[in-house]
Amino acid sequence: MVADSAVRRGGGFKRAVWIVLALLVLGVILWTWFALSWSYSAGDRAGVLLKFSKKGWICKTYEGQLALYVVGGVAPQLWDFSVRDEEVAKKLSGAVGQELQLHYTEHRGVPTSCFAETPYFADGFTVVSRPGN
Repeated sequence: MVADSAVRRGGGFKRAVWIVLALLVLGVILWTWFALSWSYSAGDRAGVLLKFSKKGWICKTYEGQLALYVVGGVAPQLWDFSVRDEEVAKKLSGAVGQELQLHYTEHRGVPTSCFAETPYFADGFTVVSRPGN
């Protein structure tokens, strides 16, 4: 009778551990969904697209870098961004070296870099033509 009681207690502990683990996994999945679904901010940035590539060992992501020029003769500020949309990525890869106005959304708290290396997700752009060009 005593041995049977000890076995039941051990089984209850294992079940509690499995329940806690399942709740943790569910919590991470829900947080990831939330972080990717709702944006913290959205906006536009303009500059020259310096580089755009697909990178990563296991999780391949599209990453780009925009040079934000304030005035001529001053070093540009470099701004890194990510792209999750395959169509936008194809178009951006052909626009390297051009001046762009890039629309993005910021997603803070994404728990892994498998979705993107930066919190800024570009979702569209337009090529900017300067007067006289």
